[in-house]
Amino acid sequence: MPIKIPNELPARQTLENENIFVMDEFRAIHQDIRPLRVLILNLMPTKVATETQLARLLGNTPLQVEMVLLAVEGHTPAHTSQEHMLEFYKTFPEVQDENFDGMIITGAPVEQLAFEEVDYWDELCRIMEWSKSHVHSVFHICWGAQAGLYYHYGIPKEALSEKMFGVFKHRVTHKGSILFRGFDDTFMVPHSRHTTVRREEIEKVPALKILAESEEAGVYALSNDGGRHIFIMGHSEYDTDTLEKEYLRDKTAGLPIHVPDNYFPNDDDSIPPVCSWRSSANLLYSNWLNYFVYQSTPYDLREVVPQE
Repeated sequence: MPIKIPNELPARQTLENENIFVMDEFRAIHQDIRPLRVLILNLMPTKVATETQLARLLGNTPLQVEMVLLAVEGHTPAHTSQEHMLEFYKTFPEVQDENFDGMIITGAPVEQLAFEEVDYWDELCRIMEWSKSHVHSVFHICWGAQAGLYYHYGIPKEALSEKMFGVFKHRVTHKGSILFRGFDDTFMVPHSRHTTVRREEIEKVPALKILAESEEAGVYALSNDGGRHIFIMGHSEYDTDTLEKEYLRDKTAGLPIHVPDNYFPNDDDSIPPVCSWRSSANLLYSNWLNYFVYQSTPYDLREVVPQE
């Protein structure tokens, strides 16, 4: 089934070139079906790339999905034109009276700051509080996961001695998890972060379940009871060359950076990387949409049950 996105969103041409079924707004309103409404709070600096990555995954399911883009008002993006933001993004006041089946809160390049030092932290807190009564299931990514764990459960993040950078092997540790239904015994996930959340801090919160983790990268996925909040520490949505671009950017700038682990063949950055996480990424998002959104969300979104 298709993903419904704005007609002129740059991601559209990329997705159509990949044979992903994209439905324009005119065709969507003439179908007698209610699409799943998924709000994406995009905090990443490369907004067009992130829009495309997430639209690709949300569009590769049997469900019709309407993607709505949200930006914080308290921050002006440096790498995305103001025209793009005004045309395709909504602000919180524009959506606060609406309800959504699902919401994605992306990562952000602010992890080395204390949460309270982030210039849009207060606005993000208002959005996360609002999501408890207006969104059926929220999917938090990387820094977005750390921010959600801190806001909802008071779990702190901790600085790493060296950037967690590369593609790492993971395993499902909660065998009954339907979020990981159909996964292989081990699967690969990209990580790019300077901070982490410790297992022992998570285990202090009875409402949280650790679902998957890595010996090298630590806890990868966890959820609260019922899956209304899901926290993902890595970047399964990344394109094949995303880590390469980050690596070359930092290397060119003279910043301390090592070759991403398990990424370039033979750790040779002159050889193009090979994607080893695409199938598990598609399955992760498909399972979330199916089991935690579509199967349990009310048809009338006004009936979304508020969380405690």
